[in-house]
Formats: sequence, C-alpha cells, structure tokens
Amino acid sequence: MKLGLFGGGRLGVLEPEGVYDVTALAPSGLGGPLAALIASGYPLEAEAVRAQPRIAAADVRWEAPLPRPGKIIGAPANYFEHVDEMPDSATIVEWGVFLKAGTSVTGPDTVVRLPYRDRRTDHEGELAVVIGAGGRDIPREEALDHVYGYTGILDITVRSSEDRSTRKSFDTFSPLGPWVVTADEVGDAGDLGLRLTVNGVVRQESTTAKLIYGIPELIAYASSVMTLEPGDVIATGTPAGVGPIVDGDAVELEIDRIGSLRVTVSDCAAIPYADRPGPGTAARRQ
Repeated sequence: MKLGLFGGGRLGVLEPEGVYDVTALAPSGLGGPLAALIASGYPLEAEAVRAQPRIAAADVRWEAPLPRPGKIIGAPANYFEHVDEMPDSATIVEWGVFLKAGTSVTGPDTVVRLPYRDRRTDHEGELAVVIGAGGRDIPREEALDHVYGYTGILDITVRSSEDRSTRKSFDTFSPLGPWVVTADEVGDAGDLGLRLTVNGVVRQESTTAKLIYGIPELIAYASSVMTLEPGDVIATGTPAGVGPIVDGDAVELEIDRIGSLRVTVSDCAAIPYADRPGPGTAARRQ
C-alpha cells in the first residue's frame, strides 16, 4: 500500500484507479495522520479504503508523508563506493550513526533553500526506512518485523567544518517522499535500484545490495544506541556520485518499487558563510 499526505495534511492511499482519501479512517495524533496510523499499529483494510472518496491521481499534490518525524537517523559512509570518493576512508563501522533535525523535512516538488553562497552544498540520494513497531536492542534477525515501510529521502549536506548534524539539518534539507510504501508491498528491500539525476543527468546509480550495513544491521545497531519509535526514519546511506547542487537545479531521486522524489534548488536567501550568526558573536567576545 502507498500512503501519503496531500491537501494540507489529508491521508491518501494511491491505487491504480486513483487516490482514496482515507483521512476519516486514521486516528488523530501528533505528526499527522500517517504518523498516528503507524503509531496505532492497526493496518488499513482494503475494503474500508475503497469505500472512501476517490480523487484522480493527477489532481493530487503530495506532501511530505511524515512532516515531523521524531527522529531522522543517518548512516554515514554506508556504501564502499561512496567511501572511495571521500577524503577519509572511515565507514559507518567507525562513524556510527548521526541525527538530523525533524524540522529539516520537506516534501515532493518543493524547494531546497541553500544557506550559503560560498559553500558547496551536495545532494545525497537514499532509501529511507520507516519504523513501525518501536523498540530497544532489536536483534538483527527480528529487525525487519519493526519496519512499517519505505520511502525516498534526499540528505542535503553543506560542506563545511561543522558537525554532521549541523551541516545536514537546515530547513528543507530532508526532502521526503513521495509517499510511504508498506513493507509487504516492497518485499525484499535489500536489492532496490536507486538513481539520482540533476537536470536530467545521472549523478548516482546503485543498489541497496551494496550497503555495508544492510537494513537489519542498521536497525539492530541504531536500536542499541537509542530507542526506536513508530514513525522514526532511518536514512540508509548514499552511494557514489555525490555532487554539488546550485540555484535553479532540478533534482530527482528514483527508487525501485518506491517512486520518484523531485525538488528544485534556490539560493535566493543564501548569505556569505562568514556572515552566519555564530562567528559574529564569537568575534565580539574576543
């Protein structure tokens, strides 16, 4: 089942014949109707879905399916081919995981806003895992039982000296979507093709079969550090081909059996790196 948000936070199910507005079937809760549905642990029944109002898919503009996830957990250097293009040869084995701000999430067909005019900002296309049943110290062999579904994520990153979580947490730096596909529909997510283009030119192309920590290992490792909760998002890492994005670029991430996530890029509010608020305060104290 493909579930997403549209129309200012309404919950839709995409089927071949159109989009069913199933908002009335979702419980209320923080984080939007899909987050509340995931937290409830109750699946939507196909018969109930098809009894709801239907809209032509062409008339639906999808929004971020999980606009404010409790946690976005990132997996740095989780493809050897990406490690080979980095100055540091360390992998996720040495780095561990990191966190991104939930407020960095935006949806499909939105704008990534570059913060600085004079610092490179890169795209990183990734498969994202959406946690269903939460838990701590989840065994690897039980990890996939804790997956609700999958979606696409762009882990946008400024190349500067700050910590990863700072460089990756600007507003609009986590485009998510276009919807969440439930685990039963995706099937084996251990060999999904992933392709990212900028202005129609292929930059990244690989498969999740090349992950260093596969999805079960990522869930087991992350849950050994922090309790995973329903609706948390794990970005599984990016393959080789990471590159800069600039004003006016169109970025598209396609993942097998998931769909396409498209955004554009703007530097209309960008400032010089030296003008960011922190350094000015530090200079006055000196």
